[in-house]
Amino acid sequence: MGIGVLGLIPVSSPDSLKKVLQTLSGKWGDVVEDLERIQVKPMKGAMTNQVFMVNWPTKDNHFHHRKLLVRVYGDGVDLFFDRKDEIRTFEIVSRYGHGPRLLGRFAGGRIEEFIHARTLSTVDLRDPQLSALIAARLREFHGIKVPGDGNVLLWDRMRNWLGQAKSLCTPEDSAEFGLDNIESEIDFLEHELQYEYKQQEIGFCHNDLQYGNIMIDEDTNSITIIDYEYASYNPVAYDIANHFCEMAANYHSDTPHILDYSLYPGEEERRRFIGNYLRSSGEDPREEDIEQLLEDAEKYTLASHLFWGLWGIISGHVNKIDFDYAEYSRQRFKQYLIRKPQLLCTFTNKMYE
Repeated sequence: MGIGVLGLIPVSSPDSLKKVLQTLSGKWGDVVEDLERIQVKPMKGAMTNQVFMVNWPTKDNHFHHRKLLVRVYGDGVDLFFDRKDEIRTFEIVSRYGHGPRLLGRFAGGRIEEFIHARTLSTVDLRDPQLSALIAARLREFHGIKVPGDGNVLLWDRMRNWLGQAKSLCTPEDSAEFGLDNIESEIDFLEHELQYEYKQQEIGFCHNDLQYGNIMIDEDTNSITIIDYEYASYNPVAYDIANHFCEMAANYHSDTPHILDYSLYPGEEERRRFIGNYLRSSGEDPREEDIEQLLEDAEKYTLASHLFWGLWGIISGHVNKIDFDYAEYSRQRFKQYLIRKPQLLCTFTNKMYE
């Protein structure tokens, strides 16, 4: 849908968003003469983007897109991914029946189909019934076929982010975070986790499965996974590991940057999730398959800590939202150092030598 004219309209407030929607409604034959009739409501759930639910009366009052979601991209996030690739992924994922449909784009954001569902909270992730639904939906997501070489992106992406972090940090900050030694940690993990486990399953991974990116339609119990900025091919064990790590976070608390690792799921909870994940394919999984994925996911939590630790360093320099990115990174790197000797038999801690 060509709506390049929307790029001429600044998007920074509900009033300016109304003007964007007035232009769009005209392209759909539903011109709204009175801007006051367009309702714009800020939505909670997103961390770096601004999200608005928009509603307006249409000409015949039955146009099925009259309730929309407008997403305004956060500052600086384009450093982490290619926006064109993300939009392409959005459209492919939608064709597979995941997520909302893309309805239009404008400079600095996009317009999506509105999903009649609620965004999960951090406590929802611990609900056994909801967790089983999430596991099954994630299994389906991993089966999406996205054109391309299908190669694992995790390690190269971290090396790229490490270079960006080094270029942004002062020598003092670089020393505090141990940036000069992280490349050897990435190399070590890639060897230990990827090359030592050649049989691991590779799938199209979400890579950011925190509670704010999961929605549920409570009438149908249908789970929708949204926001694919970081999606790529990776070991499915990494995606599961990252989801487990996110159970320590509450991004809507008074201290959203603080992670409580006492909330990290115990073995029984992790085993139940993985069992539901594998079982959703239609066959009862073998116990050894559950054990292997359970072990692999635990080891991939180390990669998740490095990944989001680097993300936090970069975000602290490019994003202005009220979030203590530096402290968030410190916690991820600290957890990496705590867990590494527990999870890997052969190791050297070089980050802070």
